[in-house]
Amino acid sequence: MVEWLGIGHLFELSRTEAIAGFFSPLAIFAVFMLAQLILPGKRVPGYVINPETGKPRNYRLNGILVFAIALMVWALELTGMSREWFYRSSIYAVAGGTVFTTIFTFLAVFSQPQGKVKNPILALWFGRTQELSFFSERFDVKMYFYVVGGTMLSLNALSGAAYHYKLFGQDSNPGVILFAAFFTFYVLDYFIFERVQLYTYDVIHENLGFKMFWGGLMVYGWLFILPLWGMAAYPAPGFSPAWTYVWLIGTAGLFLLGWGISRGTNLQKYTFKRWPERRFLGLIEPETIEAGDRKILCSGLWGVARHFNYMGEGFISLSIALAFGYFTNPWAWTYFVFIVLQFIFRQRDDDRFCSEKYGAEKWAEYQARVKYRIIPGIY
Repeated sequence: MVEWLGIGHLFELSRTEAIAGFFSPLAIFAVFMLAQLILPGKRVPGYVINPETGKPRNYRLNGILVFAIALMVWALELTGMSREWFYRSSIYAVAGGTVFTTIFTFLAVFSQPQGKVKNPILALWFGRTQELSFFSERFDVKMYFYVVGGTMLSLNALSGAAYHYKLFGQDSNPGVILFAAFFTFYVLDYFIFERVQLYTYDVIHENLGFKMFWGGLMVYGWLFILPLWGMAAYPAPGFSPAWTYVWLIGTAGLFLLGWGISRGTNLQKYTFKRWPERRFLGLIEPETIEAGDRKILCSGLWGVARHFNYMGEGFISLSIALAFGYFTNPWAWTYFVFIVLQFIFRQRDDDRFCSEKYGAEKWAEYQARVKYRIIPGIY
């Protein structure tokens, strides 16, 4: 079965290595927790209000420092671990990480009051509390998820590229290197704009259940590289030099277009929430719909589509599928399919939430003004 799927190379570890792979996420979780606690960070207020104080929650951010140190440790093999280890142990790490995140979810969910969700299974999935922080708000669980998940996404992608190059050498696929570069840039950009994350859907709306624990740690950190599980075992696709340039430059251009849309929309929302009267980039006047003491932004990128940032993520995921040059191989499209489905469902949830938040009448007014959900002129 695994040979038919093309992932037999991920089951070549010895028994000792397999056990080490299984427990590696637990060690990584612990090391990253210590790093976030020990390394210096910047305290900033977020968007979410702390019900105990009535003021914005306080967050301590040091993701870019943690990320830089982790990259250096991996690249220089300072732990004695080979650069290919993370990729080679992927299957076992996902299995172990799933077990450990399940345990952590039980502790996080059932240590909290029951709340609105009475069904224990639904409570386990969705969570009971929106925020968990410890050590006088020095350590926030959600931001920890993104530091671990983002850093491990980059390291796993780079590890897969290292494995691929060691396997094929001069016949290696430049698209695999491009894939790792895309995700490393994506994560670096996230950490540069880490504060913007405090104004996004997950931090503002999601509760801390298995969906968030497993999604933030394992899906983001390990399973986003799913295309590599199949594609790292393929050499260069064999295009002519001319078509190779078209393929690689076109794919990189599509990625940058998606990144520009995604980053631009998130930055515009961040700017509006922090400085409601400020023009975005000094050019785009904030136009709004008044909904009581709230305002709905409907100009600039947020006037193009109601969730235009999701279209940017869609372009990024499409560029990742195309990066390998094997356009009909299902493995190449796994990340794209996941992202498209995720944001279609999330957009619908977000619309329902916004209708409750702003009022059905005002949200209908916004929908009439900004007609398209994600893709202008189509959807």
